[in-house]
Amino acid sequence: MTWPALLDMAFMRHAFAAGTCIAIAGSMIGYFVVLRRQAFAAHALSNVGFAGAAGASLAGVDPMLGLFIFVMAAAVVMAAAGENVGDRDVSVGMILMFSLGLGILFVNLYSANADAAIGILFGSVLGISTAQMQLTAVVSLVVLVFLGALFRPLRFASLNPQAAHARGVPVAAISMLFLLLLGAVASVSVPVIGSLLSFAIFVGPASAAQTWTKRVTTGLALTVLLALIEVWGGIAASYYVNWPASSCIASLSFGFYAAGWLSKHAGFHTLLGRTRATTPYANAAAD
Repeated sequence: MTWPALLDMAFMRHAFAAGTCIAIAGSMIGYFVVLRRQAFAAHALSNVGFAGAAGASLAGVDPMLGLFIFVMAAAVVMAAAGENVGDRDVSVGMILMFSLGLGILFVNLYSANADAAIGILFGSVLGISTAQMQLTAVVSLVVLVFLGALFRPLRFASLNPQAAHARGVPVAAISMLFLLLLGAVASVSVPVIGSLLSFAIFVGPASAAQTWTKRVTTGLALTVLLALIEVWGGIAASYYVNWPASSCIASLSFGFYAAGWLSKHAGFHTLLGRTRATTPYANAAAD
């Protein structure tokens, strides 16, 4: 049995391998991003990397190192902003504004090597090197291990933070660790699909899955499945119809979100797992 022709080329195999890692780790993190209403934070962390990459280029070091440092530092600051949605979003917005301003300044100060920083905004899934693929796989695996260890308290703290705090769950520490995991995934996903389109993995599959089922374990499995379809379908489409892979991935992500939105408003939501509409995630604790 032979594989499809597009896998005969090493760069396509790298794209599928890195894309698969990001689809799995990014979408599982993304499920909790949507559940915890931190979509804006996910978007901001992806874009903060631009300033880090531009600053690293100015300093003459690897843009990926600057990207990682800036993203992880921003995750710590966002976690310190607290759990109040209003205050948190204001803080996230200010961090995003400041980092983008720094990125523009760095690019203007050292335009000779700005291409690497600007490329961070859009990514290059078909230009992944062996080293990038390996780094993506290692970081994704580490994130999944930590996410598995945090799963039960994270689920509890995400669904009912007040009750979790009352029962002694370290909600603030879990929030910090979660944002660090999100930052780690964002750091490796940005060079692949770009900071502007990381939303396609972090938010699109999870938002659709949570429309169709309120069970956390079922929702996670569906989220990963949708993300894999997005990434594999987007990369394949870029090969066969000569469209940008990131655009195809983003289009599929929007398509799943639109399908979820339409099914919800048509009365076909929560198809997987019976859950009363008056008590969202009522069965989640039993998963």
